[in-house]
Amino acid sequence: MSNLALLQTWNDTTAQTGRDDHRQFNALARRYAQDLQRYAHWLAGDKHTAEDLVQETLLRAWKSLHHLQNPQAAKGWLFTILRRENARRFERKQLQESDIPLETLESNDNYYDTSTEAFVLRRAIEELPAEYREPLVHQVIGGYSQKEIAEKLGLSSAGVGTRLFRARNKLKQALVA
Repeated sequence: MSNLALLQTWNDTTAQTGRDDHRQFNALARRYAQDLQRYAHWLAGDKHTAEDLVQETLLRAWKSLHHLQNPQAAKGWLFTILRRENARRFERKQLQESDIPLETLESNDNYYDTSTEAFVLRRAIEELPAEYREPLVHQVIGGYSQKEIAEKLGLSSAGVGTRLFRARNKLKQALVA
């Protein structure tokens, strides 16, 4: 069912029941449908997946409309639901592990960026204090989540978030200078 058909279904329901929450939801859905669609397409990279994400987002938003305390925060609220819905897509995916030992795998990727920009970036990262460099490298290179980094380094998740924020700021300062 397309987003427009979904909205029409809700519009029909609104006409039958006349409830304020239906009208409020329809207004929100109409107002932010295109923004949600663009964001979903950016996240998913695929039109059909984006449409599914928007539908799931609108369905979850409808079910939890009573949690929206500030209507002026509706766009951020909807975007948060959409982002979490996208994350759920990957939580459901079960990847199978290979029986091949990691040591036997060889890397065919011998590419090493020798551009000036890469050199400057590597140097800026190396010059970061270790307390900032380590979480940043774990996140960017290792692909670990903030929670996983906190467990690895024995820090709180909030502490890792602060260090990542400061590391990025220091990198920005180093690269602008």
